[in-house]
Amino acid sequence: MHHILKIQDLTVRFDALEALSSLDIEVEPGSIRGLIGPNGAGKTTVFNVISGFIRPSKGTISFNGKEIANLKPYKITSLGVARTFQNIKLFGDLSVIENVMIGFHLSYNTLFWKPLLSLIGFTKIENEVYERARWLLDRTGLLNFIDEKASSLPYGLQRRLEIARALATGPKLLLLDESAAGMNPTEKEDLMKFIQKLRDKLALTILLIEHDMHVVMEICDRITVLDYGEKIAEGSPKEIRNNQRVIEAYLGETRVIES
Repeated sequence: MHHILKIQDLTVRFDALEALSSLDIEVEPGSIRGLIGPNGAGKTTVFNVISGFIRPSKGTISFNGKEIANLKPYKITSLGVARTFQNIKLFGDLSVIENVMIGFHLSYNTLFWKPLLSLIGFTKIENEVYERARWLLDRTGLLNFIDEKASSLPYGLQRRLEIARALATGPKLLLLDESAAGMNPTEKEDLMKFIQKLRDKLALTILLIEHDMHVVMEICDRITVLDYGEKIAEGSPKEIRNNQRVIEAYLGETRVIES
C-alpha cells in the first residue's frame, strides 16, 4: 500500500533527554490520523520534525516517496505539507483575507515564481492571490467575514481562519495541532464537520494532535498513541478505546478515553 507519510525509526534527542524513540508511523492518503498521548508524550516533537523545525537524531521521514527529514521548513511546505500551531498565530490587526493572502505568498515566494514576478508584474500576481484567497474563504465558510479584523472573530472562527491560511500553501498533508483547544461544545462539533469536509472536498490527508477524545474518536480513521516518546498503541478508535495500555497511560490525566 502507498503511504503519503512514512516515518521509520525516528529518534530525537535533546542532550540527555530522548523525546522520541525509534518511532514508526505510516499514514494512508486521504485518511484522518489522530496522534494522541499524555502531556509530554512527544506529539508536538513529531510535528516539529515533519515540518522541518527540528532535525532528527536518527531515522527517516518520507513524504510522497521523498525524504524530507533534513529539509528546511519552506522546502517542506513547497512539497505539500502545512501545519497549524497549538497557540493561534494569526495577524490580529490584519483582515481575514489578508491573513489568507499571506499563506498564498508563502507558496509564491519560491525560485519558480521569482522570474515570473518580473515578467508579468506584481499587480497581476497580487490580483490572482486575492481571487484565490477569496475562493478559499468561500470553501471554508469565511467569505462573510472577508474584511473583518482577524482578532474580532469568535475563537472557533479564528481557528478555522488559521486552517484556511495553512490551506493557502496548497498542501496534500495538513498537520493540525490541538485545533479544538479552548472551544466550546458547539464550536467543537462545527470543527469536526469542517475537518471531515476538508478531507473530502480538497482530497487532503490530515494528521492531528488532539487532547479532546470525543473529537479524536469521532473523526479519526486510525489513531497512534505515544507515551514518553514511544508508540504504545495504534489502531481504530474502537481498538484504542479498549486498549489497556492506553488507558493506563492516561491515568492521572484530566481527560479520559471515552467516545
